[in-house]
Amino acid sequence: MSRAARSVFVFGLYLIGTAAVLIMAPNVLLRVLRIVPTTEPWIRVLGVVIAVLGAYYVVAARAELNPFFRATVWGRCLVLLGFASLAALAWAPVALIGLGVIDSLGALWTWSALRSQRIAA
Repeated sequence: MSRAARSVFVFGLYLIGTAAVLIMAPNVLLRVLRIVPTTEPWIRVLGVVIAVLGAYYVVAARAELNPFFRATVWGRCLVLLGFASLAALAWAPVALIGLGVIDSLGALWTWSALRSQRIAA
């Protein structure tokens, strides 16, 4: 598995883990983010969607899908921009930016791996 694939694989596992928390015990994560606990089903629905997204990352990593890896770099950076915008507008707690930072750090890891791969070629 290439370094880029490994970074995407690890990020996929992170997404699946986050999804498991959202599905089984969503208020644990909500408390960490300082969001009011909920009994609404939508948080668990989001968990299912995130689990499927995580599975896509894992499958793409195992198949060494470089175009997917490149696309995720932009997408994961946009998550930080989106979360920061929501926080700035007071539509979401500032703590949400931390999740965006995790996404961006993963994107940086993938970008760096892709760059070193391109230089080596």
